[in-house]
Amino acid sequence: MIRQIAPILLLTISNIFMTFAWYGHLKFKAAPIFIVILVSWGIAFFEYCFQVPANRIGHEFYSAAQLKTIQEVITLLVFSVFSVTYLKEEFKWNYLVGFVFIIFAVFFIFKKW
Repeated sequence: MIRQIAPILLLTISNIFMTFAWYGHLKFKAAPIFIVILVSWGIAFFEYCFQVPANRIGHEFYSAAQLKTIQEVITLLVFSVFSVTYLKEEFKWNYLVGFVFIIFAVFFIFKKW
């Protein structure tokens, strides 16, 4: 059971690093782009240190499509929290509607037909 949950935890940690690598620099627009790229690469290294084992372990229990779906849902959740707390952006009602449709996608991908 713990090995089935481990990929989800690892993907969550991975996505936190990747969200900072991709979007964290938006608060530092005066920084030279070359420096931003190098810092983002450095952060992304740690993302890969969690993402690769997550998918390796996860593929024992989930298909590749299911792993990708899990990763995308985690990405949206992490990004939503990040954009509201770190970037101070508003979470709008239409974002929630979009997420509901993604939940439908999760249902269809994980449903045993």
